[in-house]
Amino acid sequence: MVTLKHLAEQLNVSVSTVSKALNDSPEIGKDTIQRVKELAQHLNYQPNKMALSLKSNKTNTLGVIIPDILNHFFAKALYAIEMEAAKQGYNIITCVSNELLSKEENSLQLLSNGSVDGFIMSLAEETQVKNNTAHISKVLDREMPMVLFDRVCDDLECDKVIIDDFGAAYEATKHLLKEGRKYIVLVSDIEDLSVGKLRTNGYLKALEEDKRYKQEPVVVSVTKDDDLEQVIDHLFLSNEKVDGILSIDNTSGVVALHKALKKGYSIPEKLSIIGFSDKNVLVFTEPKLSTISQHTFDIGKASVKLIIDRLNQKSKTEPVTTTIKTKLVLRGTTK
Repeated sequence: MVTLKHLAEQLNVSVSTVSKALNDSPEIGKDTIQRVKELAQHLNYQPNKMALSLKSNKTNTLGVIIPDILNHFFAKALYAIEMEAAKQGYNIITCVSNELLSKEENSLQLLSNGSVDGFIMSLAEETQVKNNTAHISKVLDREMPMVLFDRVCDDLECDKVIIDDFGAAYEATKHLLKEGRKYIVLVSDIEDLSVGKLRTNGYLKALEEDKRYKQEPVVVSVTKDDDLEQVIDHLFLSNEKVDGILSIDNTSGVVALHKALKKGYSIPEKLSIIGFSDKNVLVFTEPKLSTISQHTFDIGKASVKLIIDRLNQKSKTEPVTTTIKTKLVLRGTTK
């Protein structure tokens, strides 16, 4: 392997001169810089990243842990994180917890041995259900920078990037009420997650505030063992007066729309549907589904910005929470 010493010997200069020339130091003349770089390229010199990281105490690498790579939201967030990290001169190492606490623990242990400068992560479903974040607290106790995004835990003292989940569902429900809907059902397959609870509370609050609304709130929960299509079929059978549906997960809004059309509902004249689905589902719906846009790219970019700001800080400051605004995008399934 070609080293700085090899380059220095061939050019008859010091190792220090070669190092400075490769880093465009103003102390080195332009001719020398050109000679060094030409030889380095000719010999295919590659800097020893491990040695550089030991010397600077930085790897310029971020650890990213996401719950589900097949979930479009997390796939899109990961894409944004990688793009922004590269723009800032950082690499990423990605681990997928597959919604398991044990895999999340293993990923943190694997990467917190000096492989990365900090973490960007979204909590696994099992972590939130069991309310077990001791493994994360251990990393934070070592003062390793961490940014939690989307699924977070209020008890953890670290930087966070979230959307206003409560406000998003509240606004969507208020829109359905404004349309005059009198029987609004919420559908969720994320009831056990922090984001699911906040969205459900936003729905409940909007109904509670509307004095004209007489119907009791109806929350239809979908578990992993459930057949989503059967659950939606049962929704229509057991709630014949339904005229508004708010889906707070990625898929049930699309299924509800397809089932409603098959059952002969006139949309949006007799039934309005709002989902949290992203643009990836819109090509499969007609009419086009009204959705709450989470601005996933902004979440990814903000997460990288927060972690790099934290890494560049010379003194410790209080954790920061960045809230990304959502947008209710009205299309063909609402008035």
